[in-house]
Amino acid sequence: MITAAASVVASIPSPSISYFEIGPLRIHIYALCIITGIIIAVIWTNARLTKRGAEPWVVIDIALLAVPLAIIAARIYHVLTHWSFYFGEGANPLSALYIWEGGIAIYGALIGGAVGAWLGCRWTGIRFWTFADALAPALLLAQAIGRFGNWFNQELYGLPTDVPWGLEIDYPNPAWPIGLPEGTLYHPTFLYEVLWNALGVLVIVFVGRRFRLQWGRLFAAYLMWYSAGRIVWESIRIDPSDIFLGLRTNVWAAILGVVLGLVIFFVQKRRHPGLEPSPYVSGREWNAGQAVQSQNTDDFVDVSEPPTSEVEEVSATSTPATK
Repeated sequence: MITAAASVVASIPSPSISYFEIGPLRIHIYALCIITGIIIAVIWTNARLTKRGAEPWVVIDIALLAVPLAIIAARIYHVLTHWSFYFGEGANPLSALYIWEGGIAIYGALIGGAVGAWLGCRWTGIRFWTFADALAPALLLAQAIGRFGNWFNQELYGLPTDVPWGLEIDYPNPAWPIGLPEGTLYHPTFLYEVLWNALGVLVIVFVGRRFRLQWGRLFAAYLMWYSAGRIVWESIRIDPSDIFLGLRTNVWAAILGVVLGLVIFFVQKRRHPGLEPSPYVSGREWNAGQAVQSQNTDDFVDVSEPPTSEVEEVSATSTPATK
């Protein structure tokens, strides 16, 4: 019985397709996974911000800047940490633009997204750390969803393994390690990260409610959780990556993520021992009674008294005629 069960779960097959076509349009499943994660993160972050007292869907104004900058920075970071892959001997430099083939670095996305979110928060009046805390669990969930794109692309897998959940990779494959025979199974690092991130969502939500973490401390917990797991998964991956002092560049980035999370957590705890008074910075509060904030403002509206001649003219034309 045990042998039969083990034979059923002997490996994890990789999807046979990575895209589908609708007429002349080619849809990459990798891109769909990323987009799905972004949409879900926006919806959930909106719910969390609204619960704090923010204007409904103000998150979209922030996302309009944060998302594009995150994607651009994610691609740039990936190219810079895989320079020889795109600009080495025999490489095609134009492939650095082929984002649909995969290659979006999470840490690059965090850098670009943070810049965009900071700009968006200044635009909307939302406190940056309030937004970051609202985003924390939603970001982990989006990353878990996005990792399925790596599964469809058959990329970013780990060392060879004989565990029952080993990942099957089509042979030949551009990323197939030289010297390994056809049929070799690999650690499904995409799945490890999916499970770690999904567990992290539950942990982040729980500690956020239990300890009322604000002022960026919940986002700091996200950084520490995600980066701690990334140190492990990155260490067993075998895809090409630049090495610095014996470690992959993304391992160093993950170590820095843990350290940065610790610094943010304790610095913000010391600077802001109390609770946030509002999700808005002082003077930019939103009045829930107004549908559009610009309706109850005198900015760009001429509220001065009209000239006397205009008043007399209006009074004259509005007087009823008498016979």
